[in-house]
Amino acid sequence: MELINIFFKSVFVDNLALAFFLGMCSFIAVSKNMQTARGLGLAVILVLLVTLPLNWVLDRYVLAPGALKWISPALAGVDLSFLTFIVFVAVIAAVTQVVEMVVERFVPSLHLSLGIFLPLIAVNCAILGASLFMQERAYTGLGEVLAYALGSGLGWFLAIVSLAAIRERLRYSDIPKGLRGLGITFIVVGLMGLAFMGFMGIKF
Repeated sequence: MELINIFFKSVFVDNLALAFFLGMCSFIAVSKNMQTARGLGLAVILVLLVTLPLNWVLDRYVLAPGALKWISPALAGVDLSFLTFIVFVAVIAAVTQVVEMVVERFVPSLHLSLGIFLPLIAVNCAILGASLFMQERAYTGLGEVLAYALGSGLGWFLAIVSLAAIRERLRYSDIPKGLRGLGITFIVVGLMGLAFMGFMGIKF
């Protein structure tokens, strides 16, 4: 039950894009059409599913205060938590590089359409933010971490695909000249964020 709660809460209530507005650079830039939005959304899900468990293991058994006591009781006083940002970003960058190579090899058209935004997943604050939220919430098991990773990835995917669908429809709408482009996009994202706030009252 707790895993289901973590999953649905991360999708709807703690949505990385619409509740915390993380990853906005690629979220806005890539959501111009459905194909690229789906591709980037799936890539984000994959990166989260790999990086969060890896970062959880590293935090639990290497970085946290006293984490090295499994090696030797003499290392129980060692605290490597100051390396958290560096290690998390290094893991994310490595996984993103692998994902980019896979996409380039098997889906070259998607790699071409995503352009610079695929390697930019390495510095996507939504990915790093998810790892830091995972650490802050002190999930105790790998199952909880995987539920959170999948929920966060699906939440971001849902948000970017929804925005892409709306923006495609807006091309045929009569929008005032001053609001065309980023103006109306920011308004739509704000309204989507307000809509997702409606899930906050639901107990999963």
